[in-house]
This record gives sequence, C-alpha cells and structure tokens, in this order.
Amino acid sequence: MLRGFFQNMGGVFGRKLDDELLDELEEQLILSDVSVSTASKLVDELRAANKRGQIHDDGAARDYLQNRVIELLGVQTSPLQFNSNGLTVWLFTGVNGVGKTTSIGKMAHRLVEEGHAPLLAAADTFRAAAIEQLQEWGRRADVPVVAGQQGADPAAVVFDAISAAKSRGRDVVLIDTAGRLHNKQNLMNELAKISRVIERAGAQINESLLVIDATTGQNGLIQARAFAQSTPLSGIVLSKWDGTAKGGIVLSVVEETGVPVKLLGVGEKADEICDFDAREWTKTMFS
Repeated sequence: MLRGFFQNMGGVFGRKLDDELLDELEEQLILSDVSVSTASKLVDELRAANKRGQIHDDGAARDYLQNRVIELLGVQTSPLQFNSNGLTVWLFTGVNGVGKTTSIGKMAHRLVEEGHAPLLAAADTFRAAAIEQLQEWGRRADVPVVAGQQGADPAAVVFDAISAAKSRGRDVVLIDTAGRLHNKQNLMNELAKISRVIERAGAQINESLLVIDATTGQNGLIQARAFAQSTPLSGIVLSKWDGTAKGGIVLSVVEETGVPVKLLGVGEKADEICDFDAREWTKTMFS
C-alpha cells in the first residue's frame, strides 16, 4: 500500500517551518525513492520561497510543495498515442524480470476490451521463456502472436509481425524486446535496427515505452537513464506498483529523463493496469 510522504514522517506538518523540518522533509523524500538531486532541488526551492516571505507557515509549505510536484508531473502527463490513419505500433523495452512481457499481455487484454484488434510480436528472441510467456498471454487474450525461434533476428520477427498485422486487419502491434543493458552498444544497435525495419515495413513507432519495476527504487532510475540514452522514449510503465510502499520513483524518472509515466501495473490479473494520473498520485503522496 502506497503511503504518503507525511504519513511516513509521522505528521511533520503542524510543526514550526524551520531548517530542521526542511532537512527532515528532504530525507523523507529520498527514503521514498525520490532521487537525491530531485529532493534537494524541491527543498531548496521551498527554502528560498520561505526566505522571500512567500511562505509563512507549514500549511503553506505543504501546498507549495504539492503544487510544485503537480507542475513537474502534470505537464509531462499524456495519453497513449495511436495512429489514426493506419497501423499503431508500440515498442516495449526494459531489462529482464521487470514485468515487460506481463505489461504487454495486460495491454493486449485492455485493447481487446476497448474494441481494438492487437497483435503481439515476440522480438525478445534471446530467451525462449520470454517467447513462451508472450504466447501464453496471447492465448489468454485471444490475440495472435508472431514469434521466431530462439536466437532469431529480432528485427525479422518485427517485420513479419507488421506484415501479418496488415494482412490480418489488426490495428495495434505490441513489440516485446530483449533487455540486455550489460552491452549498451548492442542494445542500441538492435533497437535502431528494429526502428528501421518498422519504417521499411510502412509503419512507425507511435509509443516507445520503457517498463521499470517500481519496487526497485533507485535501480529503476538507473535503468531509465541508461535506456533514455540508448533509444528515444515516449513513456514509462511502472510495473509492480502494488508492491511498493514508496512511490517517489515517479517524480525521479520524470524529472531526470523528461519522459512521462503513462501506465501503472497494479496487480497480477489481466485487467490490473491503469493510466497514470499525476494529480491522483500527488494527492496520495501528500496525504
């Protein structure tokens, strides 16, 4: 269960607004998985506003900080993008074990419920288990899966998936990819090749979504930075959101990568994925 910053601080507000309280607030932000740089920036802004006389009491400080967080997140929040004039393509990236394939399966289920006709591309050919897992999600949602053999060229699988989607009248292709960050250059080359093949097949990437395990805290932020440097990203999917009692990673990935959080995985069931709402998240964190 997600807890607010100030629940964890034992009700910090109601106390005198001074350096001790501000230091405690910064510490709690960091303990809630907000990065050190982001936490320091927010508290420094709050301290400066206090010295300018803009904030006279602790209640005003709370409101100021909450509005500042909404400002940082709100302008970044955007809906999932579809191609209104043809095939929609969503590319999913992320390291192994973060819930990438599960997130794709959930979105396939959601798209079917919304009246779409998705198709899944098993382009993580590095692991046989990833192919099998995606095929199982396809069976559950009654969605076709295009897959190759383990070790096959991922770009070739993607090309076949795009071609199959067009011939079968499918309107959204969701692409699973391998996540081998230990060799960033190979990852960059593979993702760049996939992008070129998608264009050659007469389509374009409408969403490039990085999946991060919300329970990994600062490690998730490191992954976000690395992938943002390797490939253009349009959004973040935070999986296993129901397994964290913190949540500050949201603010960190948006502030430090400039990439909006778009989806939250909130359970194991097929329908347990939801759009990220910046205002609702902020309300929860400041409760």
